[in-house]
Amino acid sequence: MSAVIITQNISKVYNPDKIPVHALNDVNLEITKGEFTAIVGPSGSGKTTLLNIIGGLDRPSSGHVEVGGFDIDALSDSALIDFRKNHIGFVFQSYNLIPVLTAWENVEFVLLLQQKPKHERDTRVRELLHAVGLEDQMYKRPSELSGGQQQRVAVARALAPKPDYILADEPTANLDSASTEKLLDIMARLNREEQVTFVFSTHDQRVIDRARRVITLVDGKVSKDEYRDA
Repeated sequence: MSAVIITQNISKVYNPDKIPVHALNDVNLEITKGEFTAIVGPSGSGKTTLLNIIGGLDRPSSGHVEVGGFDIDALSDSALIDFRKNHIGFVFQSYNLIPVLTAWENVEFVLLLQQKPKHERDTRVRELLHAVGLEDQMYKRPSELSGGQQQRVAVARALAPKPDYILADEPTANLDSASTEKLLDIMARLNREEQVTFVFSTHDQRVIDRARRVITLVDGKVSKDEYRDA
């Protein structure tokens, strides 16, 4: 299969005019459609920076990023926002739910931004909350949900616009073992059934054990790239 995410000689330097911090150094990767990939490495190795650059949340200092055939590092800020909205779902360690909205409204939010008709929004939100096992919690706000439930809402929200890619930055860091296993089961099933490409940044061995590809970063460079049997 052809690659859908390509990074070519990606480097990222913070504070270049003061004391430079080299977060990434000449990273080259190709990820194909439907991968379930974990990016691992010690703290400060560049995992989150790489994920943010792939997702267009940050721009490289040098190099080239292609996602789904688009040169995202060449897009304007407004075009990049539209690209993320339509093609990429994000799952963060801190959930990033809107506290005043219910689970239903949090999942629906991006569909409102896309101006989807009400019947389409209702069908998609309902099927996703069912998929993540929260159909009985859909009218509760984040403060009324457990951490595991909040993260499952975040996954449903990320999947709502039917993105091609899910980028998950330490999504299990605040979860207990039972919640982690349930969340990973959901992600693995959606990966198989909808062929969504999942890329994780993680320290969590439970996530690493589920991944079919593990990319190890050390000091901003790829030190190992291991494929596993599905």
